[in-house]
Amino acid sequence: MSNKQSAIRDLTTIKDYIRWTFSRFKQADLFYGHGTDNPWDEAVQLVMGALKLPLDFDRDMLDCALTYNEKKHILKLVHTRITKREPLPYLLGEAWFMGLPFKVTKDTLIPRSPIISLLENEFTPWLKNYPLSILDMCTGSGCLGIAAALVFEDARVDLTDISEKALLVANENILRHHVEDRVEAIHSDMFKGLVGKQYDLIICNPPYVDAEDFKNSPAEFHNEPELALTSGEDGLTFTRNFLAQVGHYLHDDGILVYEVGNTEIALQAAYPSIPFMWVELEQGGNGVFILTKEQLSELLQEQK
Repeated sequence: MSNKQSAIRDLTTIKDYIRWTFSRFKQADLFYGHGTDNPWDEAVQLVMGALKLPLDFDRDMLDCALTYNEKKHILKLVHTRITKREPLPYLLGEAWFMGLPFKVTKDTLIPRSPIISLLENEFTPWLKNYPLSILDMCTGSGCLGIAAALVFEDARVDLTDISEKALLVANENILRHHVEDRVEAIHSDMFKGLVGKQYDLIICNPPYVDAEDFKNSPAEFHNEPELALTSGEDGLTFTRNFLAQVGHYLHDDGILVYEVGNTEIALQAAYPSIPFMWVELEQGGNGVFILTKEQLSELLQEQK
């Protein structure tokens, strides 16, 4: 008898399936980094997510029996998670960011940017004035820009991406969070679709993984869109082009908040004269810097 047949016959309750899923994950040597960091939490999220139940579901109700179709659905997700190394948010079609649910598909990165720490604190002390115009470039699911719109309730926010499929998902999330009156998804190859626009705050979580890191990354990352992860041999192709232009799109007193992750060292070596302000992140992570409009203007002058 197969594991699947045995599970359907012998397991009954929500609690049973959480325990069973945990055991399978423990044996499978999975990578955790898309919302959880251990097999127990991953098992809980998979089972509860598959059943459309909240994680704070009444513990007494975990003894509820499952239907045959519910069991089959959970087993299918567990099988796909293990055999294809597909990240759990793709299996559930949803990820959480800053306490908010966002639709995700394989056309979008799974939200996990450490910029969340700065956003929760409204970019204090770097942002001098309340931002009335915000740009979230390389938006993917729209999580950063939509969260920014909910933090800064008087701001207008543009979400941009080169991927039209990602923008379809972002538009769904705009509607889901009821910010369509202030947030717009714009198809743009970097700044090409933003001619004449300027912003008080620009947020960007771009592709920055170098070729070597991507090659050696866990299989789960290879299920995410490579376009949104990689940027040339050293990870800086997008960033070089971006830094050469972004100063034109910031208002005076505006700031850029930018993530480069582990490419931080390569970036500093490539631009030794730029005074990157590397931010200490409360929730962990690295490679997030801030530059002011003034600093970016100096960079433009150096390039002339």
